[in-house]
Formats: sequence, structure tokens, C-alpha cells
Amino acid sequence: MSVLWLAVLGLAIGLVLGGLGGGGAILTVPALVFIAGQSAAQATTSSLVIVGAAAVTGAASHVRSGTVAWRTGLFFGAAGIPAAWLGSHLSHAVDGSVLLLGFSLLMTAAAVAMLRPVAATRPASAPVPVTVGAPPSEHTARVDQDRVVAQCSRCGRWPLVVGAGLGVGFLTGFFGVGGGFVIVPALVLVLGLPMPMAVGTSLVVVAINSATSLIARGATAQFDWSVIVPFAVAAMLGAVLGRRVADRLPAARLRRAFAVLLLLVAAYTVWHSVHDLRDPVAAVAPRSS
Repeated sequence: MSVLWLAVLGLAIGLVLGGLGGGGAILTVPALVFIAGQSAAQATTSSLVIVGAAAVTGAASHVRSGTVAWRTGLFFGAAGIPAAWLGSHLSHAVDGSVLLLGFSLLMTAAAVAMLRPVAATRPASAPVPVTVGAPPSEHTARVDQDRVVAQCSRCGRWPLVVGAGLGVGFLTGFFGVGGGFVIVPALVLVLGLPMPMAVGTSLVVVAINSATSLIARGATAQFDWSVIVPFAVAAMLGAVLGRRVADRLPAARLRRAFAVLLLLVAAYTVWHSVHDLRDPVAAVAPRSS
């Protein structure tokens, strides 16, 4: 496969990841399998490198503008570390076609989550505080994190965050995805973070889970750097540009359009996986790239 096509794919996925804080990474594995010709095991490992690199780059952009809730992000990411480690080891024991079939279900769940309005609902018991005297343009970017943490501790929401962190960690380790489509709604609906802060914090969590999963796979992982490097570099660029694009376009419309794309890719993945399960010989034959 040409470097140009890899760069185009990486740029597109980075744009979605940077703009929405999650979701784009879930297309990395299907792209690596069906377009770049990698096996499911190779693709999930390559995806961790690509998604992790893009997440770090996107998070750096949010750090500069102050839209990262560090305490929340580190807590969420730490909660997912043991699950990411477990998922990485279990992934090797699953047949590639079965893995892709499960991945199609994950994409469908992500699409459904994206079709639901996330930013419109916020728990009344966890209002978003703002810095007194700050200019109006900064009201959504600045959050009194200590107050948010205290409120959530009193109302018992942190167990939900731990549960979500464990779930996201397992998804990252097992499927090689970031899990941002779970992280962002959890941060908005459970902790009451504004959408810009949730997106930036989500990228920190994705980076932590990706790094953990890569370490867990280190001894057995196979890296095709000729595919990973151009894909990752383009994804990193896309993650930076994605935030700028998202600031100029309606987020709800972007989410709906991407959700439809996920459903189409999920349908194709189901068809391909079922075909491979019925014809094991074709499943192990090398795909043309």
C-alpha cells in the first residue's frame, strides 16, 4: 500500500480523534485490516501506536489552552491500567475473525453512543463552576477541578468513573482502540465537565491506556513500521487540525455523520468476518494491499 494512502487514512482518523476526543481511533483497526492488509492481531497492535501518538499530540494542544482536567484524567486512566493489561493478553487467544466480529459490535455501540446528545444533558447536582472575573470566552474552558471532585465524591459518582475506566482500559487492550466514545460521555454526564474539557481529558486517558497496552504486548508484538510511521505521523497532524476544525463546525452534525460511517464499516466488517469464519482457508490467505 502506498505511503500516500496511509497518510490520508491517518489524517482522517486524526481529525476525528482531535475534534471529538474519541471515535476516530475505532476506524484504525478496520483500515489496517481491510486496506493495509494486516492481520487482526497486527492491526490491534499497530493501532495502539497510532492512536497513542495521535492522542498525545491532541492532548498537548488542549494542555496549552487549559482544557485538560488532570486529576480526573489521571484517575480515569489509572483505573483502566489493570484492565488494559488483561485485555492485551486475552486478545492473543482470540481468532482474528472472531476478534473482528466483536469489533463490529463495538463500532455499532460507538455509533449509537455518538447519535445520542451528549452535551445537552448535565446532572443538576454537579454544576460546572467558572472562575470569577474570567472573560466570557474562557468560561467553558476553566473548571474548578477541586470543587467538581468534591461534589462527585459526596454524591458517589466516582465508583461509576472507576467502572468506566476499567471498561475503557479493557477495550483498549483487547481491541486496540482508544475508547473515547465512552470516556467523553462519562466525563460530561457523570462528572459534569464541559465538552471542551471532556475532549482534552479524554485524550490523556487514551494515551495512558494505549501506553499500558503496548507495554503488555511488548514481548510478542510485531510492528510493521513502514505502515505505522506514515499512518501515525498523519494521525498526529490530524489530531491537531481536528480541534481547529471542530471549533468551526457544529459538533452534533460531525458526530452524526461519523456515526453513520461507523455503522457502514461495522456492517462490512460483520459480512467479512462471517465469510472468513465459513471459509477458514480464505481467512488465513494473505490480503492484497
